Amino acid sequence: MIRAYHVNGRAEEISPANPQTELASDIVWLDLIRPDRDEEALAENLLGIPLPTRDDLKDIEPSSRLYVEDSAVYMTASLIWKVETELPELTDIAFILAGHRLVTIRYAEPRAFELFSAGLLRTPGRCKTGPEMVARLLETIVDRTAEILELAVARVDALSGAVFVSRKEARRRPPKFLEDKLLDIASHHRLVSKARDSLVSLSRLVIFLRSLQLVHKDQEADALCRTVARDIQSLAEHAGFVANNITFMLDAALGLINVEQNAIIKIFSIASVVFLPPTLVASVYGMNFHFMPELDWNLGYPFALFLMLMSAVIPFLLFRWKGWL
Repeated sequence: MIRAYHVNGRAEEISPANPQTELASDIVWLDLIRPDRDEEALAENLLGIPLPTRDDLKDIEPSSRLYVEDSAVYMTASLIWKVETELPELTDIAFILAGHRLVTIRYAEPRAFELFSAGLLRTPGRCKTGPEMVARLLETIVDRTAEILELAVARVDALSGAVFVSRKEARRRPPKFLEDKLLDIASHHRLVSKARDSLVSLSRLVIFLRSLQLVHKDQEADALCRTVARDIQSLAEHAGFVANNITFMLDAALGLINVEQNAIIKIFSIASVVFLPPTLVASVYGMNFHFMPELDWNLGYPFALFLMLMSAVIPFLLFRWKGWL
């Protein structure tokens, strides 16, 4: 799909079924969404420049992601999407400045693009040049990344409230509760990790963009790029803080699991110690030697039971006094 945006924010679709010979002069953004080969060829003919393929977007070499060729600027950044799912992913998106137009090529639909295109209709005429368009789009992407980090913080806070509870509430938790929470911690860590990777990619793109002469000539775009660069830096620091909190949550959950397991082992250990003396008494009177005075004693049986009971009660009271129970 090829979607062309005019200066007034109006969008129209361009299809190979009804090919155009040239683009309207007021088109400032050409958005290629999962283009096939025919759509790529049509866009190349309209723009007069070669466009990167899907395989080209996956190239992680810096020289292949940020470069200038034939007066066109080619930039590739990794953006986070599928945030609402348990497996957020990164998708590579190309940003191309060709003349006074911005061209984007993407094979996913991050929510930032939807928000940005909706904003163009609300404020028509806000973006009149390609550099200003890409700066505004990057601003929206960074704002969306900030929302994603806020979502991650909210999820981590909710998880913290579920993990750190009083002892009375902890006893009411179902079995394997903490083990299940480890999966949630892994999901939150993946989300923040992908957001940090996206911010690093955007930071490289913005630094490269600010070094271009055509951006320096556009005062509005240059000011926006500086603002976006500062936002990316602050968000990267915040993402690191959130990642540290998630690491703490992981260590705390593992520690609580060890505490619960140690408590279970302690109960079995104390039970074995408590029942060891009665077992010893029963073993002594179960040897059945011929000369055992208690065997002919009428009170021998209750006396043996009394010894076994006291040998169990005394260690139990001792453990309670020591605070081991």
